[in-house]
Amino acid sequence: SACSSRNTEMSNRSLTPFAVSIGYWHDPYIQHLVRLSKERKAPEINRGYVARVHGVSQLIKAFLQKTECHCQILNLGAGMDTIFWRLKDEDLLPSKYFEVDFPMIVTRKLHSIKYKPFLLQPIIELHSEDTLQIDGHLLDSKRYAIIGADLRDLPELEEKLKKCNMNPQLPTLLITECVLVYMTPEQSANLIKWAANSFETAMFINYEQVNMDDRFGQIMIENLRRRQCDLAGVETCKSLESQKERLLSNGWETASAVNMMEVYSRLPQAEASRCGLSLEFLDEMELLEQLMKHYCLCWASKGGSELGTWFYIC
Repeated sequence: SACSSRNTEMSNRSLTPFAVSIGYWHDPYIQHLVRLSKERKAPEINRGYVARVHGVSQLIKAFLQKTECHCQILNLGAGMDTIFWRLKDEDLLPSKYFEVDFPMIVTRKLHSIKYKPFLLQPIIELHSEDTLQIDGHLLDSKRYAIIGADLRDLPELEEKLKKCNMNPQLPTLLITECVLVYMTPEQSANLIKWAANSFETAMFINYEQVNMDDRFGQIMIENLRRRQCDLAGVETCKSLESQKERLLSNGWETASAVNMMEVYSRLPQAEASRCGLSLEFLDEMELLEQLMKHYCLCWASKGGSELGTWFYIC
């Protein structure tokens, strides 16, 4: 059904190139990492993408402002994300920006960086030493590291991050977007607990599915199973409360969660215009609401109670 295929796509990073190619989002870097998609996405999918990027970006920027960029960011399961380059363009880079993903994905990303000056040059500019370490599964530079590792293997993850000069004393922002839902509840709880225990002052941002107990959620799960895609951690995605509870019961002091309809409805008019939300006619407002209510943005903090309040996304 239209509902099920669109719900699946709301979590898919592959929609990024299409949203960029038709003007929903300005990102000059993504075309150097993935081929711009010609496949047309439904307008509600593109709106979902804009709300997601806006919500996550607002929280990242709030953290950077609060810490005056004297912090580090760990993007876990980053894929072909371009946040590093976009933050550099806005003069908002943290002390160091880390990305982690499976070695196979990291290899692809590093190959693009190595052979595309548009991506490589900004990294070299910030790197004071003569040699930049870049090989199959690792890039390590002064301000940016990309690490190939399995997030379920925490000793390996920690060891690789420390080799790239992760600093447990620095305020740290951790980001997971549609990552935890593919782990078992035990594995995601372990990762969240590790994150809380590893840093004195920290914030955790998570974007993924919610309200998966209802009929719409069940259609989505069935559709994914047909594509041989199992949401191993779906039981934690029952409600906003279950999402917050997972964070609070694994070492975080405060936790908030909102569905993406709330984020979308609070998009500033200027942002909506800039992202071209008038570019496509939307005839199914009800479907948009259904989709948005099945994704959420959660954030938690510890060691600095002012780090994560809702007004930052408004």
